[in-house]
Amino acid sequence: VIEFSNGVKIGGANRPVYMVGPCSVEEDYSGLLEVAIAAKEMGCQFLRGGAFKPRTSPYDFDGLGEKALKYLAKAKEETGLLVVTELMDVADLDMVCEYADLIQIGARNMQNFDLLKAVGRLHVPVLLKRGMSATIEEWLMSAEYIMSEGNHNVILCERGIRTFEKATRNTLDLSAVAAVKRMSHLPIIVDPSHATGRRWMVESMAMAAIAAGADGIMCEVHNDPEHAWCDGAESITPETFEHMMGDLRKLAPIVGR
Repeated sequence: VIEFSNGVKIGGANRPVYMVGPCSVEEDYSGLLEVAIAAKEMGCQFLRGGAFKPRTSPYDFDGLGEKALKYLAKAKEETGLLVVTELMDVADLDMVCEYADLIQIGARNMQNFDLLKAVGRLHVPVLLKRGMSATIEEWLMSAEYIMSEGNHNVILCERGIRTFEKATRNTLDLSAVAAVKRMSHLPIIVDPSHATGRRWMVESMAMAAIAAGADGIMCEVHNDPEHAWCDGAESITPETFEHMMGDLRKLAPIVGR
């Protein structure tokens, strides 16, 4: 069970947690705040948003850097939500630690062993996403890299793996939830947004993840998905998220969550 300074707990028999926000923090702070306020009102615990964005194309928007981190910190002040954001480079470690309550290691860095060792020497909890072509054993070994340095506060995140299927961005491997529960003591959450790449799939896959035993959901929520600077196709609106949360609250007790 990973516990945060404000009493939020992830894992064990605790209720699922919800991490929501835009894929990337944009110049319009009001949009971020709108999502943060909605998330808080719906009972979420974390605000997620990228400050440094690894993109497939070098010409795509790759984040606002420290400005984005300051936006996230400001939204935290106004809502009380904890901040989760991605760390891409050891050089940015101190900067990100200044603002983040939970440090995300993205799929592309799952086997960046120098980075894993660096966050392993921290006391800040780490969210480790599964690599897009990684086996569950490889993923757990990456978590072991972090823990071997002394930081045992690791949360795993299933975000889909790369297969031959083209109907979705990735293939969401919900069997990983059951496997991790059997093979490891670590909590695991699911990211249906990156897994499917289709906003109309997010709600059903979030429901399936909770039914499978996931300890939480990471979901991309944007105030204006059609004009998002990053991953708009998989982002849902606060209104859609509110509907999803209503369904999740009904489902969770039924499946013992």
